[in-house]
Amino acid sequence: MDSDEQEHVIQVTDLRRVYGTGFEAVRGITFSVARGEVFALLGTNGAGKTSTVELLEGLARPAGGRVRVFGRDPYRERAAVRPRTGVMLQEGGFPADLTVTETARMWAGCTSGVRPGAEVLERVGLAGKSGVRVKQLSGGERRRLDLALALLGDPEVLFLDEPTTGLDAEGRRDTWELVRSLRDTGTTVLLTTHYLEEAEDLADRLAIMHEGRIAVSGTPAEVTADRPAGISFRLPAGYFPGDLPSLAELGVCAHEINGRTVRLSTHELQRTATGVLAWAERAGVELHGLDMRSASLEEAFFGIAGEREVAA
Repeated sequence: MDSDEQEHVIQVTDLRRVYGTGFEAVRGITFSVARGEVFALLGTNGAGKTSTVELLEGLARPAGGRVRVFGRDPYRERAAVRPRTGVMLQEGGFPADLTVTETARMWAGCTSGVRPGAEVLERVGLAGKSGVRVKQLSGGERRRLDLALALLGDPEVLFLDEPTTGLDAEGRRDTWELVRSLRDTGTTVLLTTHYLEEAEDLADRLAIMHEGRIAVSGTPAEVTADRPAGISFRLPAGYFPGDLPSLAELGVCAHEINGRTVRLSTHELQRTATGVLAWAERAGVELHGLDMRSASLEEAFFGIAGEREVAA
C-alpha cells in the first residue's frame, strides 16, 4: 500500500454503475476520503448516492472505473475489506420476532472483533429496550438498532446510508454526537443524508451529486463560497426602495422586494452590510427584521439542482 492509500482509506476514480436496462446511475465520479474524516454524499433522489455507496461496500461490481478501500478492491477482495467496515443500510430488515438483544447476538455471530452488545446498545440509547421485540420498536428505535449493529465490529470505516431518517430531533442530535466521537477516535465515516443541516454540521468534506455526477465537492465552506450571502429587512414607514443607496455601489448582485421586505444578495457581505447600516444611521431609522447571513449549504444544494435543470 502506497502513502496515498494509507492517508486516503477510500479512493474512487472515474467510477461508473450501469443497471441492466442500460441506465447509468453513476457516471464517472472521482473522490477520496481521508483516514479519520467524515465525508458526506448529498444529492436529490436518484442522484446516485446509494448506488455509489453499494459499490464502496463491495455489494456490486463497477461497470467502469476503480474503487479502493484500504487499498483493496471491496468487491474482489471482500473477505479482506468487510471485517474492517461497518454498514448501516437504509433498511435493516431484521427478524421482527427477535428481541433487540437477540438481534445483536445474531449479528455478532456474523461479525469479527465484536464489541460487547450491551455496550453498543447503551451507546446508541437502546439499553432500556434490550428485551423488546424488533416489531415493537418505533421507526427511530429501529434506526438506532441499525446503527448499533454497524458498530458491533468496531469498524475502521463506517458507511451510513441516511442514518437519521425517522429519528426525532433528540435522536438526530444524539446520533450526530456519536458520529463526532467516532471520528475523534479515528473512525472514517462516509454518510449519505437528505438533511443538509446534518451534512453542514458533521462533514469535514462533502460532495453534491446530481444525475450520477459530482457537481461540486470540498469543505462546506468551500462549497458555499461561490454562493451569495443575503441581507433582508423591512423598509421603515414612509420609505420606499428608491430611497435606498445605489445597490450597485453596495455590491448587491441581485435583489427582491416583497411588499416592504427587501432581500439583497451579495458576494461582499461586509461591504453591503456596512452600506445598508450607514444609510439607516444617516436616515435615523431602525431596520426591523434585519437578518444577515452567509450562504447556506441548502442554498448551494438547491442552486446546483436548479442550474442543472435549466441547463437540461
